[in-house]
Amino acid sequence: METILVLFGGQSSEHDISCISAQTVIRAIDRTRYDVVLAGITRQGEWIYVEDVSEIPGGRWEQGSIRAALSPDAKEHALYLLKDNAILRKIPIDLAFPVLHGLNGEDGTVQGIFELMKIPYVGPGVLACAVSMDKLYTKIIVDSIGVRQADYVGILRPELSDMDAVVRRVEEKLHYPVFVKPSSAGSSKGVSKAADRKSLILAIREADRHDSKILVEETIIGRELECAVYSNGNEVLPSGVGEILAAAEFYDFDAKYNNSESRTDTSPELPEGVEEEIRRDAEKIFRAVDAYGLSRVDFFLDERGVVFNEINSIPGFTSISMYPMLFEKQGIPKEQLVQMLIDSARGRGQRMASEDL
Repeated sequence: METILVLFGGQSSEHDISCISAQTVIRAIDRTRYDVVLAGITRQGEWIYVEDVSEIPGGRWEQGSIRAALSPDAKEHALYLLKDNAILRKIPIDLAFPVLHGLNGEDGTVQGIFELMKIPYVGPGVLACAVSMDKLYTKIIVDSIGVRQADYVGILRPELSDMDAVVRRVEEKLHYPVFVKPSSAGSSKGVSKAADRKSLILAIREADRHDSKILVEETIIGRELECAVYSNGNEVLPSGVGEILAAAEFYDFDAKYNNSESRTDTSPELPEGVEEEIRRDAEKIFRAVDAYGLSRVDFFLDERGVVFNEINSIPGFTSISMYPMLFEKQGIPKEQLVQMLIDSARGRGQRMASEDL
């Protein structure tokens, strides 16, 4: 029986969402086919062995006394359990399923560990995760494939020493109001809307608290649409299109997870041809960033048509997350979807093995 490591939690602002997503994934894994090993990462970066999924709700797992550590040795393929600096047990790992959102989990860092270990893992690789997590570099890539997106200005932290020059550059290219975002923060943390120069400066300083790169975008007024994408390496399968009906002015972290009035619609009424265009663009973007396994691609629909927003390399897997909901709408329940993702990781493992020959 194969052993799957599910890794969750993490040091990002999306720690709690990762814990919820992990419970969904863990319960969807077929225990008659796989042994499942759980390791949680605390907000402080401690890796803790978790004996059962029942320990995750409420964060009880974070009080665990047994630490977990992955060996980067390509011959080991193992998770070590440690207590008081002594090795208690070595667990061979056949496959990893990272359910980590945001920095230090969705940005290629953990994926790099799996690459060093030479074990197959679910989700996009190091490059795809890194560029997808970084909104500025995603936009640079999407510029090259002819998909429409919001106009933007990129700002690097050293440039903030001359805020007047930064503001002039934004105002020369964009019209108020604008959205200001940390380039690599997740779940809309640090995102602000600026209606004038004063609020722009405040928004830039807020975004600077979350990342060293900042993205300022034109405001797109339109519907918020999302498309889930699955790939096994041989084919890319975009789902149907879902719509976000945000309770707040824009779909920030609180609107997404804390406002019960925010809703999702997996069967929105759309103008003729729009769903096909979104599915086509989602696949183009997925391929352009060299994604693998899964991603969710987000768009706007305004009076001029479809506008790309961003791509998420490890999208949420909660009960209100669009990624599993869109595939369920297509007749693929969570259990089958999770097995498909495991199979896609196996395909990556076969390629890893062939490259070593």
